[in-house]
Amino acid sequence: MSAESGIKTFRDDNGLWEGHDVMEVATPEGFNKDPELVLEFYNARRRQLLTVKPNQAHYDLAALEKDFKVTIITQNVDDLHERAGSSNVLHLHGELLKARSSRNEEDVQSWEQDIVIGDLCKKGHQMRPHIVWFGEAVPMIEKAMEVCASANILLIIGTSMQVYPAASLMHYVPNATPTYFIDPNPAIGSDDNLTVIAEKATVGIKKLKKLIV
Repeated sequence: MSAESGIKTFRDDNGLWEGHDVMEVATPEGFNKDPELVLEFYNARRRQLLTVKPNQAHYDLAALEKDFKVTIITQNVDDLHERAGSSNVLHLHGELLKARSSRNEEDVQSWEQDIVIGDLCKKGHQMRPHIVWFGEAVPMIEKAMEVCASANILLIIGTSMQVYPAASLMHYVPNATPTYFIDPNPAIGSDDNLTVIAEKATVGIKKLKKLIV
């Protein structure tokens, strides 16, 4: 969804993320082993995020709120949906512009600058990115399941459908619910209730709007 804004995708086919093994920069073990490496990795992502803007797909999704009650469930950690005007966004994997205590996941703060060693929470513990790493619980997943279970339309945009538990959410939608999958290289095909739109997000959402509005 955010690739067209210049945000790089999660990882390459070789399992690397910006040249790093994802286990080094996206696990609690990696943080414990080399916190400076992990902090700088996310600092670089945060700096980049502050230089980009929402793309037309973000704005088109926000505009759907004129005709529908829309909940965005995103695996992305950027704030581009909010900047485009979407009012109800669930971040499954955390938020890059927030930081939290390394000992208390409830102690979360807005954070736009770099996080460095020595940035501490009120109880004296090191701050870390407010990101859900591999091996950690996904706090918003139950709320996302509830949203899907009551959906009248499901729209899936730009995902490999291989990262769980997010990939399982489509199975919580009632069987008769129309589902639309927008991706330039879709991992699944159309069936009775599933319509695949093999386009990038900015093009696919425009085609979707002609089908549902």
